[in-house]
Amino acid sequence: MSAIKTPPPLEQVQSLFKLMSQTQSEQFPEYFQFYQAVDAKGRYLPFDKFRFRVPKSLKVDVAWSVLKTARMSQYRYALPSGPEGTPCPFILTPTIQKAISLTDRNATTAALEYMSNKIGEQKHFEYMLNDLIEDEAISSSQLEGAATTTLMAKDMLKRKRKPRTMDERMILGNFQMMKFAIDNRDRPLSPDFIQELHEVGVQGIDDDNYHPGVFRDSDDVAVVDRDGEVVHQPPSCKDLPKRLQVLSDWANKCHDSGESSEYLHPLLKAMAIHFAVGYEHPFRDGNGRVARALFYWFMFKNEYAAFRYITISVLLKGAATEYGKSYLYTESDTMDMTYFFEFQSAKVIKAITTFKESYEHSSRELEDFNRFLLASGLFGKMSDNHRVVFRAARDGLHRDFTAINVQENLHCSYNTAASVLKGLVQLKLFSVRKVGKEWLYNINKLDEIKSSWNR
Repeated sequence: MSAIKTPPPLEQVQSLFKLMSQTQSEQFPEYFQFYQAVDAKGRYLPFDKFRFRVPKSLKVDVAWSVLKTARMSQYRYALPSGPEGTPCPFILTPTIQKAISLTDRNATTAALEYMSNKIGEQKHFEYMLNDLIEDEAISSSQLEGAATTTLMAKDMLKRKRKPRTMDERMILGNFQMMKFAIDNRDRPLSPDFIQELHEVGVQGIDDDNYHPGVFRDSDDVAVVDRDGEVVHQPPSCKDLPKRLQVLSDWANKCHDSGESSEYLHPLLKAMAIHFAVGYEHPFRDGNGRVARALFYWFMFKNEYAAFRYITISVLLKGAATEYGKSYLYTESDTMDMTYFFEFQSAKVIKAITTFKESYEHSSRELEDFNRFLLASGLFGKMSDNHRVVFRAARDGLHRDFTAINVQENLHCSYNTAASVLKGLVQLKLFSVRKVGKEWLYNINKLDEIKSSWNR
């Protein structure tokens, strides 16, 4: 991660704005074009990028002072305090508002239940969703350096086999952490709960270095970039439990009452908790995983059940550098949370869109498949389990099926799962091959299936 250009201090911004209005009145109209929180494309630019968009005839610091003044007039506040004991400001940009809207329309518990009913068969929808929570656990680990491939990691989770490497232990820990967050969604946040979450997620990986469930008691930790340069020095460990208690009290306070002047949407509050834990860095390692798990925990707590299947870390993994910079932009610019909220909101928009597209695709495929079943006579020859596995294959949820992963997703015995797969082969819907000691089943091409049944 390359170093960013930090903006001038707030005191200098305020004095520059005053100076410009008094002594550079002839250029005032040119500078005043920057008096807006976002640019013409709706982007909330950090100083690091803004400076390249200022004409050479104008002074960058003065232009920034104009923009910063406009932003300050629109600030709202989140989190109990920043490093100086002041609330962290943010602005509701178009991207953030869109993320909130998509979340309310597509990610609530009611929306998830509607999708489940609309899809026709609950089992098929569960099969589709079961993989997505695994994707979050895997990607969150890979984001922090786990080198195990996604395919191997899924195999480990589905077989419930013991992890063979530290990377696999990290992924299993993340999976257990996500389940812990779901199961404990009704608990209030507290320093003890944060410690429990960390212990569940990292215990058994490398206990000497991770110190499961134990807050750091020294300041010899830092966030470094690929070149080993320090990009974030966490606050002192002194009073760390007290600061986390203040964060917990804020998190447990109701901010979603429409009658309150402190209203804050649960999505933004979840992001703020995510940011705060990452910023505080309360543990020697595993902080990012705990921060992301707490984001999900808060969404579950507030009845956004679909976030169990909306995988943010898959997208963060593909933008790790920008993820890190969203922290740096916030920290370097008066703890302005808008940068972090903007980045996270863009990922939420993409993740919810992908989730929604998967559902819509599955719904269309279900309708097409049912027509084919009726026309071909296959419908009467297939059991409910045959249909569930076949539809999962048609939706591309798995390329290779084994008796073990079918057993896991159908919640049935191994023999029943094996029988389902063999039945699909007999019906000419699947093919089977042996790889090592394992039988792998794959769906045949739809044209081949139609051809074989039209003979």
